Amino acid sequence: MTRYVAMRLAGVAGVLLVICAVTFTIFYVFPADPALQACGKSCTPERLAMLHHQMGLDRPLWRQFTDYLGGIFAGRSYGSGPQAVRCHVPCLGFSYQNNMPVWDLMMQRLPTTVSIGIGAAVLWLVGGVTVGVVSALRKDSLLDRTMMVGTLTSASLPIYFTAMALTVLVVQIGGLLPYSSYVPFAEDPATWAKNLVLPWVALALLYAAMYARLSRASMVETMAEPYIRTARAKGLPERTVVTKHGLRAGLTPVLTVFGMDLGALLGGALITESVFGLPGIGRLTIDSIDKSDQPVVMGVALLAAFFITFANLVVDLLYAAIDPQVRYA
Repeated sequence: MTRYVAMRLAGVAGVLLVICAVTFTIFYVFPADPALQACGKSCTPERLAMLHHQMGLDRPLWRQFTDYLGGIFAGRSYGSGPQAVRCHVPCLGFSYQNNMPVWDLMMQRLPTTVSIGIGAAVLWLVGGVTVGVVSALRKDSLLDRTMMVGTLTSASLPIYFTAMALTVLVVQIGGLLPYSSYVPFAEDPATWAKNLVLPWVALALLYAAMYARLSRASMVETMAEPYIRTARAKGLPERTVVTKHGLRAGLTPVLTVFGMDLGALLGGALITESVFGLPGIGRLTIDSIDKSDQPVVMGVALLAAFFITFANLVVDLLYAAIDPQVRYA
């Protein structure tokens, strides 16, 4: 198991290095000059040359890339002499718009995105798997058909439509919940949860529908396996057959999709944060793209890649815990 974890960690590090190289190439070679964008409208040749030196753009490309990697792990200084600016670990550069370190800017927004992602993930995983399992155990019944029609309807609705409909019905007409806003969990857990219910439900309705259909298909196939018939023939209670033998094997494809969805969601819930006006990573990404703030966009891309690769690592480890064959391999 230790060897397996070490190999997976090495693979994650390699993937992140490749993504870092590709992202660096895209943002520092193909687009317009980053120093020219940072210089602003009233740019002079002298100031542009100074920015080139401060940002290290007058160095060879390979040196720029090694400086960028070194900044992530050891920090770096921009410029030289008394005008040098220190960027602490992990250094992803400075934002062109407010001259803040990109890492600090993302860490200010990350709690909002994590709160939305984790809360919605719990809802869609529990709700979707429950609906899928119940539907599979009542295959071809009226309940099964009703649930599948409901999940198909839910999956067909875009997130922005669901979010706006929930806001109108629950907030404006019903007055049951306040408009969504972010309150730190440490300040008031109850208000934190109350203000994020609508974003959680809006996201969970879409994802839960897909998880319900995936869980149903996996459970229908699993419950038809010979070892399930053997377990029933031994006289095991139906609950034990379903939970210990059926559900455990049926969760494998669900875990695969869950790792990808959760990683991508934590990387930036663009639509949800935009519709509800929440200051998360998604809103930061949209604003940075609109203002051509390359360091921030590049930092968000690396953060999203980290979340996705880390989530897949966790899924691989869960495989080893659920399926003994992975452990023995």
